Amino acid sequence: MNWKQEKQLLEDAYARGILLKYDIREVTTRRQALNGTREFEFPVSCFSKQMIKWNGEHALPKDRLRIAVFKSGYVRKQNGAWSPYQINPVYKQNQRWMSWRDGKLHTHKWMGQARELIGDQLARMNYMLNYYLKNYAK
Repeated sequence: MNWKQEKQLLEDAYARGILLKYDIREVTTRRQALNGTREFEFPVSCFSKQMIKWNGEHALPKDRLRIAVFKSGYVRKQNGAWSPYQINPVYKQNQRWMSWRDGKLHTHKWMGQARELIGDQLARMNYMLNYYLKNYAK
C-alpha cells in the first residue's frame, strides 16, 4: 500500500467517524469525486424556509447545510443563492493593479482580503467540522 492509498483510507475513516458521531453524511457526486471534492450534509437547517422564496417556491431545494472541501484548498458552503460561499480564514494582503491612463501606466495599491488555502484534505475536513461545531451545533 502506498502513501496515497493510506491517506485516502485515513480520510474515509474520518468521514465515517463524523457520520457516526455527528450524523454528518457525505453526499459527494461522482463528478465531484473525480475532481477531488468531497461534499457533506449536516443535520441542521441552514436557513429559515420563510426567508428565501422565488415566485412562491423555495429558491434552494436543499434546506440542510451543505459544505464541500475542494482539492484546490477551499472550504465552501454550498447553500449560497448564486455561488458557493468560501469559509476559509481571511487575512489582509497588499494588492496592486496596473492600468493605462492618459498615455501613462498607473499602479493602484490597496489593502485587500485574501483567503487562506488549506493544503491537506484531512485538514480541510477538520476545519469544516470545527466550523460546523462553532456556528451550528447546539
